[in-house]
Amino acid sequence: MKVYFNNSCKICKAEIDLYKKEKINEINWVDITNNELAEKETSKDSKQLLRRLHVKDGDNVLGGAKAFLLLWKKMPKYRFLYNFFKLPIIFNIFSVVYEIVAFFLYIKNRKQLKKLTKEK
Repeated sequence: MKVYFNNSCKICKAEIDLYKKEKINEINWVDITNNELAEKETSKDSKQLLRRLHVKDGDNVLGGAKAFLLLWKKMPKYRFLYNFFKLPIIFNIFSVVYEIVAFFLYIKNRKQLKKLTKEK
């Protein structure tokens, strides 16, 4: 399984760093920042990848809240999150809240990435 995340986002990086500490061998962490291979592997453009977390498991690519569910399901320490957030009404609320937060992080990080691109 591959997890595509935005390493240039301080909040995203901090969360992923927590997950990486679990050292789950079957999870490969992929920074999507200026990563054309990630775009090819997921069939998503850079804006789509920057907009939300993505997970590729086999041929399936999931984004957003569904991606988090799959990630948490694979991590024993975080499986309780999977068990809670997979409940239908909770998942619907989680999905909406995730999309709102992800939108604002996207706006913030899009500006940050423009600055990084100009500096190069």
